[in-house]
Amino acid sequence: MAQDPSVGREMLPIPDRVKPGLTVFDAKDPANSFPPIEPLRPPKGAPNVLLVLLDDVGFAAGSAFGGPVNMPTAERLADQGLKFNRFHTVALCAPTRASLLTGHNHHSVNFGCVAEMATSAPGYTSIIPNTTAKMPEVLRLNGYSTAQFGKCHEVPMWETSPVGPMDRWPTGSGFEYFYGFLGGESDQFYPELLEGTKRVELPKTPEEGYHLSEDLADKAIDWIQQQKSLTPDKPFFVYFAPGAGHVPLQVPLEWADKYKGKFDGGWDALRDEIFERQQAMGIVLESCELTDPPPGLSQWDDYDDEMKAVLSRQMEVFAGYLEHCDHHIGRMIDAVDDLGVLDNTLVIYIIGDNGGAADSGLEGSSNLFITYNAALDLETPELMKERLPILGTPQSYVGYAAGWAWATSTPYQWTKQVASHWGGTRNGTVVHWPNGFDSRGETRSQFVHVTDVYPTILEAAGLSEPVMVNGVSQRPLPGTSFGYSFDDAKAHERHNLQYFEIFGNRGVYHDGWIASCIHRVPWDSAATAHPFDEDVWELYAPDDWSQAHDLAGEKPDKVKEMARLWLIEAAKNSVLPMDDRVVQRFNAEIAGRPELVTGDSQILYGGMSGLTESSLLNIKNKSFAVTAELAIPADGASGVVISQGGEHAGWAIYLLEGVPYYTHNFLGLNEYTVSGKQPIPEGTHQLRVEFDYDGGGVSKGGTVTLFVDGDQVGQGRVEQTVGIMFASDETTDIGRDTATVVTDAYGPSGQNDFTGDISWIRLDVGDDAHDPDHYIDEGDRLTTILGRQ
Repeated sequence: MAQDPSVGREMLPIPDRVKPGLTVFDAKDPANSFPPIEPLRPPKGAPNVLLVLLDDVGFAAGSAFGGPVNMPTAERLADQGLKFNRFHTVALCAPTRASLLTGHNHHSVNFGCVAEMATSAPGYTSIIPNTTAKMPEVLRLNGYSTAQFGKCHEVPMWETSPVGPMDRWPTGSGFEYFYGFLGGESDQFYPELLEGTKRVELPKTPEEGYHLSEDLADKAIDWIQQQKSLTPDKPFFVYFAPGAGHVPLQVPLEWADKYKGKFDGGWDALRDEIFERQQAMGIVLESCELTDPPPGLSQWDDYDDEMKAVLSRQMEVFAGYLEHCDHHIGRMIDAVDDLGVLDNTLVIYIIGDNGGAADSGLEGSSNLFITYNAALDLETPELMKERLPILGTPQSYVGYAAGWAWATSTPYQWTKQVASHWGGTRNGTVVHWPNGFDSRGETRSQFVHVTDVYPTILEAAGLSEPVMVNGVSQRPLPGTSFGYSFDDAKAHERHNLQYFEIFGNRGVYHDGWIASCIHRVPWDSAATAHPFDEDVWELYAPDDWSQAHDLAGEKPDKVKEMARLWLIEAAKNSVLPMDDRVVQRFNAEIAGRPELVTGDSQILYGGMSGLTESSLLNIKNKSFAVTAELAIPADGASGVVISQGGEHAGWAIYLLEGVPYYTHNFLGLNEYTVSGKQPIPEGTHQLRVEFDYDGGGVSKGGTVTLFVDGDQVGQGRVEQTVGIMFASDETTDIGRDTATVVTDAYGPSGQNDFTGDISWIRLDVGDDAHDPDHYIDEGDRLTTILGRQ
């Protein structure tokens, strides 16, 4: 494309403009010439951009901001760049990410909550509108190479299946390359990864040294090296968003062992240590006060020594996990430096997308699917003590106690989900760009919000804010570049108004004042919150760094003014109606969001794999049946017929030496198995599993009956069932069980493939689950079954 400098970049793609010239009759004519084809590039001097976003890391976790976790990469970048100690996210992961990449407030791009809890209400649908094109698309259309590594979490749940639609997947919204996962979290040893839109196998096993953070860094380094090899004059935009430090807390144990004994004093003592360092480092104002613990938080001294050992190990694992991730980010920085382009690379390292995560419960969890399924009473101290040796390993799915989330959010009072207080929204951020500013090793204290990142990058690249992208008019960006502060520590802040809201917790910042309203606590997701009208507003003055002194009683008129301002901003940004439900919204029917699969029946085929939970009929808390047509070879068959979930929760139908089995894995606590009596013989047969649910609520038991060609071959009981979710990113697979496995009975991933053939599998729920007509005569099976749908 011939680029004309006079052509603006507000309309994207940039229109082609080719000047007419002499046209000759014969291509061999010496007068024949064509206008030069100039590759699309951003304005001269535009930097590479490396945007790093960690996950669930509180303001005070890392050493760069006074925390206990050694993060040498963040410190190195800060020593040669800038620390921002008043940078704000929105208190929850997916909303922060949607806001970061679109440059708009999270409700205004329909991400008032995480995608798994989307509803049909305005502001909560999880459908990012095309009037707010993402930053990577704008940069790509201006000549940047673009790539994302790690967590996405911005795709509506009903669009996450292998057939999409994929226009809201990373490669459909501006990234030319993607390597990572779509959901909110991933097993760090057994992730379900995509390259582009295709599922990929892991390069090695955990026993061979696999960990997701290292894998993501390897892929990012390879991509950056290739990009600079082939198009050295073209800048890149890399968005590196690893799972760390989001649950599950998993890391090679040598990294966790670095911190042995360092947290034995508990979270109160840790906060005191952190606060002392923060004051010495100038991370907080000299006048800042350490806030009191939030109501209901557990006291360290209430635990016995054995339980303290479990809680300490949780924090050791988290610390090792975070340092391990920072180490691999350092490898990526070194690779950019080795290419000679680090000086002109704008690095924005955001250490967390919200405050420390207190949503694993007051004592944390060794298997968070117990928490996700609202079964906290089953995570007993005895169970946690028993599982102490495996915390952080591939066999665990750890979340740390709420007290550690509070400590890593020092000096603030609250944590993730509490959008009304800085403990939920303030994240340490480092900016490094030697060619872009002269300041080194300094701290900036202007108020900055995640919506400001997009305009900052545009300004650094010399690019205009787009008014039209792909033929669609764009909304103006509400944020402002914070580049004005790079070389001016005393510059007056330009972002002086910002609302916040998550799960009814809400706040508004204006000219230094902050009004806050606590609606629900993050460590009890199953609790019913009180009515919104009973909420009480708090008020904090501009010089109250940590929100230590509530002035609401002294300044009622100011409270009214700020509460009214919040309501105005809420109305402008589609915050209303607020929704304080948490666990209930995991159910698509209750939430009112679309579902990919509807009706009472679904047909699956042999070889299908990587099916997300939202890609299947919901069989939880109801009667169901699974019918599979199998071709058994002469020497018999073994292996998995169908599996959903994995070792932390799930179910599977499989054959062992020809004998059919059904296993329900209840939250890694119990496995209930029902088996047939004899092998299924050679030939084509129908294996059917019927589950007759007891009813009477969620997660109840039921009776399992196995049939082969209509004849009952086995029966037994499942006393407890998974009632809310089987997995975060573990999938349903036909003919195999990948990643972690539902039961060790059939062996690990790669060794449990079904050795016969699977023609089809039918799921039935509701009234049709026990319909005898589902047994179809030989010769007309598939046609008849498809005709019944």
